[in-house]
Amino acid sequence: MAKKKNVFVIGLDDFNLEKLERLPEAKECRFLPAVKFSEIRGVEDFSIPELLELTNKRIEEAGQIDAVVSYFDFPGSVLVPIIAEKYGLPGPSLKSVMRCEHKYCSRKAQHKVIPDNIPAFKAFDPFDDNAFEKIGFKPPFWIKPIKSYHSYLAYRIKNKTHFNECLEEVREHIDYISEPFSYIIKTYDMPENITENRNRMFAETPISGHQCTVEGYVYDHEVAIYGVIDSITEKEYPSFARYQYPSSHPYEVQYRMSDLARCVIKQIGLNDAAFNVEFFYNEEENEIYLLEINPRMSQSHATMFEHIHGISHHEVMLNLALNRRPKPLKHEGNHQVAAHFMHRVFEPGIVSNVADDKTIAGLRKKYPDMLLSINVKEGQDLDDIEEHHTDSYSYVLANLDIGAENEEELLDKYNDIVKHLNIQIKPKD
Repeated sequence: MAKKKNVFVIGLDDFNLEKLERLPEAKECRFLPAVKFSEIRGVEDFSIPELLELTNKRIEEAGQIDAVVSYFDFPGSVLVPIIAEKYGLPGPSLKSVMRCEHKYCSRKAQHKVIPDNIPAFKAFDPFDDNAFEKIGFKPPFWIKPIKSYHSYLAYRIKNKTHFNECLEEVREHIDYISEPFSYIIKTYDMPENITENRNRMFAETPISGHQCTVEGYVYDHEVAIYGVIDSITEKEYPSFARYQYPSSHPYEVQYRMSDLARCVIKQIGLNDAAFNVEFFYNEEENEIYLLEINPRMSQSHATMFEHIHGISHHEVMLNLALNRRPKPLKHEGNHQVAAHFMHRVFEPGIVSNVADDKTIAGLRKKYPDMLLSINVKEGQDLDDIEEHHTDSYSYVLANLDIGAENEEELLDKYNDIVKHLNIQIKPKD
């Protein structure tokens, strides 16, 4: 019997381990934590040298490493190429990943090949008291960290007063991600357009429309697209209400998005990696605008792929890491449409009620393929919720994956589940 391959995972958690172990390739693999989820999320701070030391120790203890993967944003996305290079494994180059992760430099690369499909943008120093005037954009506009995730410290600016208020928050918290990100820039041989830019924030003009995400991969310098997902926001906030797959947009629009994704991925030089590219489609203008590039698969879409294809796109990520061309995804799932819902509230408060275990068990029996994760408990202050369940505007009370025959049935299921969860929030004194 052949010896199993050791696949080290950055950010290994129970949810993704279960997905990985259901893959056909799992019979030949052992999935081991290079870094555990609890070591990179919900922590007060993280040190890149300490994380690398930890991964090296675990790899040495295991005796061998055959592949390294991650489905998480920074620092998972940058640890993969560092480890892959050290051990001579398949994977993207650190430079190409950083061209995606450094949002301002990513915009510069995009501007070279698709200038009509991106907003105007400008980097700035959040500690500069004259930053608003130097940006020169008329509100509304967005400000974002050079590196962030889950819209952390991203704000849609209404006016100068609002800008200054947001900067107070930015100045207090920006070191959380920018310091370890800067360590990568200082320690490793980065392109000049990354090292020369010392600003930690950038501004860009608004883009609007229906948001979509293109999932794809690069194998042996060939770019392939295998899925387009609709990202549907709340009516009055930029926070996501749900991801829905497959996209409901016309194929012509999806093809245009896919072509733009191929163009920028080639320009950046990403190779042997999964990726997802977020777009806005403005139906009135019939224009497409690129929001951002992520050099990894999106784990938030995994259960939707299972509902439609019968297998998650973790298979794409794993095959790339094993130096194999990913196989085409077939329509072998139990549903025609699927969604990942985020049940949110937009005001702080105290959780005053959550459905009891009997009610939740009843829901699981009624919807056996439902995947439900409740993020709060009775008596909890929403301000104490784990940071990966929040953005600048809201709190995610529960995450929910379901499939259906059509969108109407999908929404009916969701509304029924939320009604029975009966999560209630009372205002803080």
